[in-house]
Amino acid sequence: MIVLGGGTGGYSTALRAAQLGLDVILVERAKVGGTCLHWGCIPTKAILQTAEVAEYAQEAGDFGVTLDYQGIEVAALNAHKDAVVDKMWKGLQGALKGRGVETIHGTGTLTGADTVEISVEDGEDRTVSAPAIVIATGSKPKELPFAPFDGKRIISSDHALGLEKLPKRAIVLGSGAVGMEFATAWNAFGVEVTVIEMEDRLLPLEDADSSKEIGRAFRKRGINAMTAAKVSEVSSTSRTVTVKVETSKGTEEVKADLLLVAIGRGPVTEGAGLDAAGVEVDDRGFVTVDEYGRTNVDGIYAVGDVIATLGLAHASFAEGMLVADQLAGLDVLPIDYKGVPRVTYSHPEVASVGYTEAEATDAGFEVVTERYPFQALGRAAMAKATGMIKLVAVKDDDAEGGAGRVLGVHLVGPRATDLISEGQLIYNWEALPTDVAHLIHAHPSFGEAIGEAHLALAGRALHG
Repeated sequence: MIVLGGGTGGYSTALRAAQLGLDVILVERAKVGGTCLHWGCIPTKAILQTAEVAEYAQEAGDFGVTLDYQGIEVAALNAHKDAVVDKMWKGLQGALKGRGVETIHGTGTLTGADTVEISVEDGEDRTVSAPAIVIATGSKPKELPFAPFDGKRIISSDHALGLEKLPKRAIVLGSGAVGMEFATAWNAFGVEVTVIEMEDRLLPLEDADSSKEIGRAFRKRGINAMTAAKVSEVSSTSRTVTVKVETSKGTEEVKADLLLVAIGRGPVTEGAGLDAAGVEVDDRGFVTVDEYGRTNVDGIYAVGDVIATLGLAHASFAEGMLVADQLAGLDVLPIDYKGVPRVTYSHPEVASVGYTEAEATDAGFEVVTERYPFQALGRAAMAKATGMIKLVAVKDDDAEGGAGRVLGVHLVGPRATDLISEGQLIYNWEALPTDVAHLIHAHPSFGEAIGEAHLALAGRALHG
């Protein structure tokens, strides 16, 4: 098989296929690991780790620790981030080599249903053929048509990762995971941050109660959030950027040192030769696939950010393994994307799996909900942590507590992105509140919130 693109979708396909005995060529024009490893998941979380340390240092006195916090050394921050990325990159290269994957550094272009021409960076161009081809060419940040990236005042997340100096003021356009995470980090570093969101709440794809909770937390941190706000004009000078924002109160101007445009990512398919191979794309440029990752052309598959599924690295891993397993002749099941955890590494963290309350209602379920505050936990009190867990379940008058299958688990709080792993099991195994209520959660721990919420939903509330 030939895999075009060495990001999370591409390299997971390659590793799994090689593990199952297939001969694999992986074509990557930059560095294996793709966006997630080099410009996304890993470097941003390394920065957020520094932000967490900075917050603890600034609040150390509340815990009885005397520190002299003097701020962020950006060069050291970047060195830490780059060292983490480099370590992971070297490990990935070793894994691919160890599995026998042939990695070619160059640009691959489909010339037919089973043939790829590779323009090689250092060496002779090659033409390779295989009965199976996987398109995993990834995505890139979207930009505003009236304010293209200049890398200085109007920047993408790629540019933001390479800043050598922190701005004093920053505007973040978009409150998806990328925008919320940079807003969190910069705020922790002392930057005055304004988030502008076109929808009426932050993290608009999350449950409404999660949006309210993170909104309160951001206000408490001093992050200014403008929701139901539309950017109509952007102008910049050598020193500042000015954004005109249309709100219900009229037009406002917001000035800052830079504008981070975080309005999403678009698929990268240009130059991949999809037309030559007859591969269909939708009106947004995403490759069209069925539930098994198959395109309209026999033998050609697509995974990761180039298809219109969840733009999450762990979803790409699953898609890559799904395709590899099929090609090795294994029985497979389609991915239930509702059962894939959605995570945002803001402070506090936000994570969810399954249906939001609104989605469940729209899908025809009669639901009951339960909320439990992290503040009620001893472990959270020690850490001065806030947040909540919200459960969405099917209403069942015959069940203990009146609740049937758990349809959604929503967390805002400390270590939410880790705790959602239990939520994933609860949703995917179609657990009842009573099933989880029987489980004993460690005390004192953050995970107790999940246990306490299910106890309450089962009519067995212990505390509160």
